[in-house]
Amino acid sequence: MAKKILITGSNGLVGQKLAFVFSQSERYQLLLTSKHETSVFGNVLPYQKMNLTVKKEVHAVVRDFLPDVVINAGSYTDVDGCEKEKEQAWLANVVGVEHLLSAVQSETHIIQYSSDYIFDGKSGPYDETSLPNPISYYGKTKLASENALRMSSHPFTILRTMIVYGTGINVKTNFALWVIRSLQEKKNIRVVTDQWGNPTLADDLAFAALKIVELEREGVYHIAGGDIVNRFQFAQAIAEQFLLNESLIAPIATSALKQVAPRPLHSGLITLKSETELSLKLSGVVKGLSVLSHQLLLEKKHN
Repeated sequence: MAKKILITGSNGLVGQKLAFVFSQSERYQLLLTSKHETSVFGNVLPYQKMNLTVKKEVHAVVRDFLPDVVINAGSYTDVDGCEKEKEQAWLANVVGVEHLLSAVQSETHIIQYSSDYIFDGKSGPYDETSLPNPISYYGKTKLASENALRMSSHPFTILRTMIVYGTGINVKTNFALWVIRSLQEKKNIRVVTDQWGNPTLADDLAFAALKIVELEREGVYHIAGGDIVNRFQFAQAIAEQFLLNESLIAPIATSALKQVAPRPLHSGLITLKSETELSLKLSGVVKGLSVLSHQLLLEKKHN
């Protein structure tokens, strides 16, 4: 019998990638959900509107579908936005998870995406046993959502990631797309040299969730790109891959940007556990950008 998989946040970048990888196999019966009225995939895959912050919506959808696995890709990820709209951030990132926990059956496996922002960025890269110490409100909400899962009796898997990039249907911009578009428009951009981490191709995150479901793995896994670089180096690599003018990129320190929320600077995630236990081959910067380049070319052909 097909395993029933409910995906939240299915209109977002990671949600779309999840929908794609799970829909390739007849072993899974999918239900896509997000807070929007319609799915970006139209009527191709089963879809229902479900706002994670509305308890009765979550309970109604879950009761009707009775999923074996819930993959929560719904999240408020605007770091500065979370700092300014704390109530909204808590509702989306923590209360939404609590609603799922209260709605699903006791044996339902919940897969939750989390972030390197649960760490302070003073002594990265971090492995799964490193002690959290979030310095931004976004980081605090992501840690609280992890703790909600830990305190529940449900089987769960936490997938921590960072600097997620990729392309999809009407997706919000991400760092890689912002650099590409800015340089294509010949705009000068300033990029920080003191924020370190693993740029992560969204497709790898979706494939990791598939492996978790196939192997029925629980616990915490770091799923992030194969290279740890600073944002400036990543921007240079993007310019090189897309044959854009690197001289438009100016180096800057994080402190000069005067962002609302503090950022972990010396971050990065150690992915040895996922590589060994899940047999994952996570894309480095060059491979990931090559995949992105191919996907953007395909998009151009279809539009």
